[in-house]
Amino acid sequence: MVGKLSSDEIERVLGTAMIAHLGCHASGRTYVVPITYAYEDDYIYGHTGEGLKLAMMRENPEVCVEVEKIDGPAHWRSVIAWGTFEELSGRDAAHALQVLLERYFSREASETTRGPLGPHRQGAVHPDAHLFRIHLTEKTGRFEDGARKRPRPTLVR
Repeated sequence: MVGKLSSDEIERVLGTAMIAHLGCHASGRTYVVPITYAYEDDYIYGHTGEGLKLAMMRENPEVCVEVEKIDGPAHWRSVIAWGTFEELSGRDAAHALQVLLERYFSREASETTRGPLGPHRQGAVHPDAHLFRIHLTEKTGRFEDGARKRPRPTLVR
């Protein structure tokens, strides 16, 4: 069965996924790239270095984000959302960093994940890092709940 996700289901997918596909468009060119993110109150928070993605979002802040949870070819959830990019500084950047750190380096994270990021956990950021948020203004979602696992056919020789 294929159907639409409810608002609560859309929020659950956005809040639990870790990777999104960000689509941006500027100067007649479209670019889609995976990003790690954290989600809070209709905002996607992320960080990036200087590059094509940041340049394009600065030129045209209207972006699209796709997030999915895939358990198999017939069992998946997908959310597409549109919003506006904003580069952050000051208190907004500090809040973004806190949201990202809580999402990725919580107590549940492994020692190998937390270990090398000690300075980041205290608020230090690489000097070339740019913190940003995307305010999501429109969201839609779809799902398929088909057969989870079908037995594989046995080859007879």
